[in-house]
Amino acid sequence: MSSQNSRRDFLKMTTAAAAGATMPYWFTSAARSNYVAANERPVLGCIGTGSRWGAVGPQAMKFSDCAAVCDVDANHAGAGKERVQKEQGSDRMVDVYEDYRKIIERDDIDIVTIVTPDHWHTKIAIEAMQAGKDVYCEKPLTLTIEEGRQIIKALDQTKAVFQVGTQQRTEMGQRFLKAVAIIKEGRIGQLKEVTCAIGGVGASGPIPVAEVPKGLNWEMWLGQAPLVDYRFKETSGRWNASNCHYEFRWWYEYSGGKMTDWGAHHIDIAQWAIEQQDPKARLAAIEPIEAVHDVELKDGMPVQDDRYNVALQFTVKTRFNNGVILNIREKAEDLGFDNGIMFEGTEGRLFVNRGKLAGAPVEELSSNPLPEDAIEKIYGSKPTSHMENFFNCVKSRELPISDVYSHHRAMTTCHLANIAIRLDRSLNWDAENEQIVGDEQANNWQSREQRKGYEIKV
Repeated sequence: MSSQNSRRDFLKMTTAAAAGATMPYWFTSAARSNYVAANERPVLGCIGTGSRWGAVGPQAMKFSDCAAVCDVDANHAGAGKERVQKEQGSDRMVDVYEDYRKIIERDDIDIVTIVTPDHWHTKIAIEAMQAGKDVYCEKPLTLTIEEGRQIIKALDQTKAVFQVGTQQRTEMGQRFLKAVAIIKEGRIGQLKEVTCAIGGVGASGPIPVAEVPKGLNWEMWLGQAPLVDYRFKETSGRWNASNCHYEFRWWYEYSGGKMTDWGAHHIDIAQWAIEQQDPKARLAAIEPIEAVHDVELKDGMPVQDDRYNVALQFTVKTRFNNGVILNIREKAEDLGFDNGIMFEGTEGRLFVNRGKLAGAPVEELSSNPLPEDAIEKIYGSKPTSHMENFFNCVKSRELPISDVYSHHRAMTTCHLANIAIRLDRSLNWDAENEQIVGDEQANNWQSREQRKGYEIKV
């Protein structure tokens, strides 16, 4: 059962064979002798156990049994082990690793969660798929457009089940799912314009070089990114200023600012709605209207290396080949909101965020409800939790609700928006060939140089 194809074939037969089995498939390895679980529960390995994992790991453990955790920060790894034992029993044996390869090389682990900084997602995900694992990876899935193509290539080769952690497609009271269904049913007429407000970033000011915290493997944390000093400055806010842990999001070396943070959520939903109404709709052009950085940029590269370098404020206008306009802003106070999505059509508009679904088309649902199967048609089945959808698909081998292909298209918009912002010029996009038209310098930014020893290979 070591090959991916054998595992897939077995999964199709699991239900029929279970009655006569003396030992569940998931527990045929001697390494699982410490596990006591219901039939068909897969074995899980968790790569990255920082703050965000607290919302991912426990959800995954509702449907699986965690055998190992991994983090380059020993404090995070230790806390991860404690959380596993809290969720699954204090006597549960949980292996702890610093190197993610120790997890993916284990034959007894079937599924991995990846909750690391963005610049590590692609490499770990590809190697996990190549090792025969199914993958649940937090968003944003990629650091560059090229990484998206690499993940798709590995996915097509391995036929793994891969769920992206864009939970708005499933959860948050199904507000986003219902919004897409309303648009799909033509309740706002022909979609013309969408505005996503995704929040801005506060300036950090200079962040001094500091001693690497005890237990943190800083060199490995940096991975494919350039080898630089660790920086830290204590602040009075929720997060201290740093180039590590949560604050990695505000450095282009490791992430893409709010554009790939909240953008990975809202732009995903916006494009989902656009494509639901017109399956052939693809991004065509990106125009940066304005952007504010806390650093000087020369040819798009930050001149200073001691502070946050992503865009703090921004307005970007994108156009799709069917004429739909998608505006990406840090806030939309003129439209009455600072976080969420406004859809405008020929016959009305609606607004949605994690706490609200509003507009005349929503109010009209009381007298003119959506067809009973409208939401299920979009979702592909009866909606569940995001994690349950993933584990259901692990069994059925079907495409999860947050699939890699649609996420790659949404992230392409995010990455191109950042390229346009950094180079301060408009870009024309050939979606069929995935190329920026007539701009060699910008095209070169579809990928990045990777530090020796941390290259991504497919």
